[in-house]
Formats: sequence, structure tokens, C-alpha cells
Amino acid sequence: MPSKRTILDKLFLFVKGLSMGAANKVPGVSGGTVSFVLGFYEELIYSFKKINIKALKLLFTGRFRSFYRYINAEFLLLVMGGSMCSYFTISLVLDYLLKAYELYVWSAFFGMILGSIYYIAKDFNDFKFSNVLSIVIGISLGIAISFMPPAKENTNLYFVFFCGIVGVSGMTLPGLSGSFILILMGNYVLLLVDSVNMLSKTILDIFSWNFDFVNNAERIKYLKIVGVFTAGSTFGLIFISHILGFVLKRWHQLVTAMILGFIIGSLGIVWPWKKEIFKQENGILLSDVNGNNIIQNYQRFLPDISLMETWLAIFYILTGIGIVLLIDFYSKQNITDTYDRKDT
Repeated sequence: MPSKRTILDKLFLFVKGLSMGAANKVPGVSGGTVSFVLGFYEELIYSFKKINIKALKLLFTGRFRSFYRYINAEFLLLVMGGSMCSYFTISLVLDYLLKAYELYVWSAFFGMILGSIYYIAKDFNDFKFSNVLSIVIGISLGIAISFMPPAKENTNLYFVFFCGIVGVSGMTLPGLSGSFILILMGNYVLLLVDSVNMLSKTILDIFSWNFDFVNNAERIKYLKIVGVFTAGSTFGLIFISHILGFVLKRWHQLVTAMILGFIIGSLGIVWPWKKEIFKQENGILLSDVNGNNIIQNYQRFLPDISLMETWLAIFYILTGIGIVLLIDFYSKQNITDTYDRKDT
């Protein structure tokens, strides 16, 4: 792990956190894939793994500087700070773009995931039976999740806590979209749309010195849901990271093969040409608190190559691939420059 970071390094880490956070909010896109491609996935897992009993002892005995260094806190604060910030900034822009230019946004994501597959596969050269089987299992799981029907919304706080654990898996498991899993569990709109909007309103009220929300039963309900979901996400990050840290250390190639397969299988989730199927009850479309129709699933179809929008979508797919290749090129140059500086 880097011992000292320049201001530029810190800025890049924050921007990477923004990218990961924005990806986590978009159904079908994995924040873990973003962290994998941007080159900070293993440090992320390593850092969360360091939040353990030894770290708590350092914290509760007042050895704050040792605690800060031990858990790689600078890295975590920059990445997670960027990730949290994206929920109120970049993710809002993405929400708008998905409404206004849905086909092109999904095309760019599809291209970036195709590029991610190349990025991971180019250094994977161990094709023994167990690794090939892991790829096949990963693909099968990704496809199976892509076509699962979603459940109904559930506001039970124990279930919300569990949603936090599962939803945050998209940050730690490349290829697995936490947001899409929340759709399948029925709580995407509740947790990542309605609750986030209520939290935003509450923060604005507090800064305006307006505390009338404490008497608003609906607002308090959503704030409780946000708190429990955050607690579940925090627990999930630490718990899953410990497991991943263990398996990555012992079965690195096997895990990489599974991740590669899972990302390939998840391509069906981000296929650009699809039609939304909205939730209905007794023939009436269901809406969230903002009046938006709730998506139940997607009907996928092949594009019409006679349409100009299809060729524009293909252009954005190629652009998405190009972005990942540029990131790969930048990463190589950064590593080369680092070694050159050490040699001099």
C-alpha cells in the first residue's frame, strides 16, 4: 500500500470513489467492477479487512494515529467519501441521463463492461479445469440473476438490514450489481430513491435550521430505514471484505475466474435494447413517492440496424470500451512512471 500520496493521487482516489458510488446506484452496473478496472479493488478489500478486533483495541485505547494508519483510513475516507458524495451529485446526473438518453447510457455501460471483461481476461492465463469451471459457474449465476423476477417492497427493518448487507455486495464483488439485487428483493425504490430523497430533504431542513420533520411520522420512518440500511451496508462491507480477503489470498486465480464469469453473465442486465415492464396491482400502475412508475423487469430485444439511434448506441458501446482501455493505459503509465522514479 502507498505510504504517502500526493494531492493529485488523493484527488484521483476521490474521483474513483465518485465513479464507484455512481455505478453502485445504477441497476446492472457493479461498483466492484469499477474499482477492479480503476485498479484499487484489492486495496479496498485489504483496507476493510483491517477493520477488526486489533483496530478496535487501538481505537478504544486512544491510539488514534496508530488506528488511522492501521486501517488505511486516508484511502477509505477518500474513496468512501467520494462514493457517498456521488449519491447526492453524480448519481442525480445519471438519474437524469437515464431518463433522457436511456439507450445511450446503457450502451456506454455495456461497452465499459465489455472492456472490463477484456481488462480482467488479458492477464488471466491459467485455464486449468477448476478455473474454467469457476468461469462457467460465474456466467451461470450472472445469467440466472439477470432473469430472476423481483419481489414486493418490504419495509421490515430486519429485512432492510439484510438488504444493506446484500446491496453493498456490488461494491465488493465485481460483476454483481447491488442495485439490481435490490430490485430483485423489491426494495430498490424504497432504499435508493425514496429514502435517499427523504434524507436529502432532511439535510436541507437541518441546514435551514428547520426541525419540523421530527413531527413528521413518514419522514421519521424513512430516516429509520436509511439508518438501518446504512448499518447493514457497513456490516456487509466489513464482513464480506474479510471473506474476500481470505479467499483472494488463498485462491486468487479461482476467484478471478469466478469474477470474470460473473461479469460475462451480467451482460444481460445492462443489454441496451430492452423495454421496461412496470409493476401493476389490479391493473393499476404502481408509483413511488415521486410519482414515477416502479420498474418490475425488462423485456430484451435485438436492435433494428436500419435506425440511426442503433448506430449511435453502437458508437457509445465503442466509447465505453475505449474509456476502459484508456484507464488501462493510464494505469500502466502510472506504474511505469512510479518505477522510473524509484530507479532514479
